[in-house]
Amino acid sequence: MILPLSYNLRNLAVRRTTTVMTALGIGLTVAVLAASFALVDGLRLALEASGHPLNILVTRKGSESELASNFERRVFEDLKFKSGIARNAAGEPLASLEVVTVINLVSVEYPEGANVNVRGVTPIGLEIREDARLVEGRWFTPGRREATVGSSIAKRYPEARPGRKIRFGRGEWDVVGVYNSDQMARNSEILVDLNQVAADFGRESVLSSALLRATDAVAHQALINDLEADTRLNVQARAEKEYYAQQTSSGDLIRYLGTVVALIMAVGSCFGAMNTMYAAVARRSKEIGTLRVLGFSRAAILVSFLIESLMLAALGGIAGILLVLPVNGLTTGIGSFTTFSEIAFQLKITPATMLSAFLFALAMGAAGGLLPAFQAARKEILTALREG
Repeated sequence: MILPLSYNLRNLAVRRTTTVMTALGIGLTVAVLAASFALVDGLRLALEASGHPLNILVTRKGSESELASNFERRVFEDLKFKSGIARNAAGEPLASLEVVTVINLVSVEYPEGANVNVRGVTPIGLEIREDARLVEGRWFTPGRREATVGSSIAKRYPEARPGRKIRFGRGEWDVVGVYNSDQMARNSEILVDLNQVAADFGRESVLSSALLRATDAVAHQALINDLEADTRLNVQARAEKEYYAQQTSSGDLIRYLGTVVALIMAVGSCFGAMNTMYAAVARRSKEIGTLRVLGFSRAAILVSFLIESLMLAALGGIAGILLVLPVNGLTTGIGSFTTFSEIAFQLKITPATMLSAFLFALAMGAAGGLLPAFQAARKEILTALREG
């Protein structure tokens, strides 16, 4: 015969101060773990959702990133007429020659400055990025020292807002507009005229990459194979989505550190739950003896105390999830090991994160309650009644 759950709920309510303190300890541990998962999930979702499925990024063979690529202008002239590349309404191939560099911008969060990507593009480059929509001001004018910034950049860096000037290269650039894209990684860039920025950084003939739009999914893979096999070009071609997905490795360190910190805190929380349950066993010794006299088995008492510990952990798990929920949707940034610049993204508390955090809390409750539950179940009837 199993003890009713109301028995455990009543005992937790009677020891409400101890219950609340122990649940809060478990809740803080759960919050730390959930926050680290929210960081990594937010970064992963932002990068995995970036990149058009028909776009192909071309860099010099052996280059891990656009920043490290030396892509010659003459190579672009050879490859932009490859078969399988889509064309716009004017009949021009949707192939964009681009240069990427990194500048330093200061903000309230980073007064010493943080690295931000500046991308030089042509009007074709903007046409390929049809998902980028103006939300303020206008696009930069080709041939002028003007910049249109991503929404994440405008939000985090006051000097990169419309009407302000940012200094890099050989002088100042007027910020004339803000764009926003559903592909969040794009919102962490500053777009400027290709030839203007290439001249500023002395990269007129050797740039960074080319972005191509394939006509369809079949042509997409065929074009990648063709570019990779063409030894004259000496280039590396990959799906744009694949390139962004590779950058999720930046979040691995956060996940490891967050998990290690949470595990260290979990040890303390387990001892907290254990102390609470040991105190409950000591205080309810006579009660345990009475339950045995009434016919409840050792197994029933063990299960009852274990359930009580799990209830305590469940309260802590719910408290931890409630503590961390307000960070959902907050925008932050992380340095990418691939681009050596900041990628802005939103923290995401997903259902999977909440479930993982809750199961982690239950695991702490089980670990902390198992030994006290064994001790309660092993009490002899006479000893228990005498101790009470």
